[in-house]
Amino acid sequence: MTEQRTHGVSELQRTMKSRHVYMISLGGVIGTGLFISSGYTISQAGPGGSILAYLVGGLIMYLVMMCLGELSVAMPESGSFQTYATKYIGPATGFTVGWLYWFGWVITLGSEVTASGLIMKRWFPDVPTWIWCTLFVIVLFLLNALSTRAYAETEYWFASIKLFTIIAFIGLGGAAMFGFIPMKGYSSAPMFSNFTGEGGLFPNGLGGVLMSMVTVNFAFQGSELVGIAAGESKDPETSVPRAIRNTVWRIILFFLLSIFVVSGLISWKQAGVIESPFVMVFDNIGVPYSADIMNFVILTALLSVANSGLYASSRMLWALSRNKMAPAALGKLTARGVPLNALIISVGIACLSLLSSVYAADTVYLWLVSLAGLTAIMAWMAIAASQYMFRKKFLKQGGHLADLKYRTPLYPFIPIAAFILCTVACIGLAFDPNQRLALYCAVPFVTICYVIYHMKYKKKKQTSRVVSNRCEI
Repeated sequence: MTEQRTHGVSELQRTMKSRHVYMISLGGVIGTGLFISSGYTISQAGPGGSILAYLVGGLIMYLVMMCLGELSVAMPESGSFQTYATKYIGPATGFTVGWLYWFGWVITLGSEVTASGLIMKRWFPDVPTWIWCTLFVIVLFLLNALSTRAYAETEYWFASIKLFTIIAFIGLGGAAMFGFIPMKGYSSAPMFSNFTGEGGLFPNGLGGVLMSMVTVNFAFQGSELVGIAAGESKDPETSVPRAIRNTVWRIILFFLLSIFVVSGLISWKQAGVIESPFVMVFDNIGVPYSADIMNFVILTALLSVANSGLYASSRMLWALSRNKMAPAALGKLTARGVPLNALIISVGIACLSLLSSVYAADTVYLWLVSLAGLTAIMAWMAIAASQYMFRKKFLKQGGHLADLKYRTPLYPFIPIAAFILCTVACIGLAFDPNQRLALYCAVPFVTICYVIYHMKYKKKKQTSRVVSNRCEI
């Protein structure tokens, strides 16, 4: 499935520059998972447990990104995960992975917009959350409907704001933690008191760490966007490896330092999902308007991830349609190369998850995070399995490693380790009653996808092959 042919508007356009690909991969990760959901992780795993959870989550992300790098450089295609799974695992799995990944990003879009609406209540407590959610959805839709270049440029600046904010937070929070800036509620510098008191580093044991892994993996969801963006990148052979190398270590470093600072300044018993722990820190520091400024930056960060979610979900629907695994209408592009029908469907379904902004926002929000995190993990499992099968088939057909411009090191250990670690994270979900609903939703969804493929799309493909063979005769 090549991305540019002579038909112009029938194919996606390669308009993204290297800086866009890098910032999309980096910016797609930094959002709700860090700024808001980290509070839930800290409350479940404790200060030391949350750092360990994010460290393991970062390791899983790194392993998966190395697998994705080899696939994306060898075959730069939009909707790449679905295509790779179809070719190297099986069409039914590719069909399921595509729809599962689309479902995950649609949920993410809803959760990010919901979180944005919750943040607005700080400034406008009397305005219903759903009004803000509706406004944000309209703005994001119009932004994505303009062009791929408009989305990429906006995401570049969104990501830049987030990076600057995280660096500033680590600096100010670290200064408060070690007594250079006074903190409310502390007569002296907090130092490591929150790490040693109230149950210590692991107040809920390693079980708390395991139960928080899906939420942590949700935080790292978006790093794989480099594979989606590769299909619209001008120079994927250069931009994709560079984005992977530069993104992974920065993400892990920023996340670990941020969680270290938050855990040092907020007791794990105070953390949750109603208010961002980052805002709580700035409130306690007492710097004038700093909490409001941080709240605004978090708002832009959440809308940035929602923006990426709308981009990713629409491209996945487009790829499914091009592979005859979704209605043909979803594969149509505008004159600017935008899959508008896929965009409309993605926004429409995402709006259903906005019901969480009307009914039990805190509870339903956690369910959305769990569902999105689980679908991300399952997509990562598919990436690892696809890379394993790709390399195996490549060598079996007489290919040489030197021909691969980006190679996953330590094959087959890396894809196997990535797959196993992702599986363990999924198992941990079953032990958390607050997130177990994600399994109850995901398992039937996957089963239905396999059934639909074998009952509908598999027969269509067999019929088209028979017709093609008759024409050749």
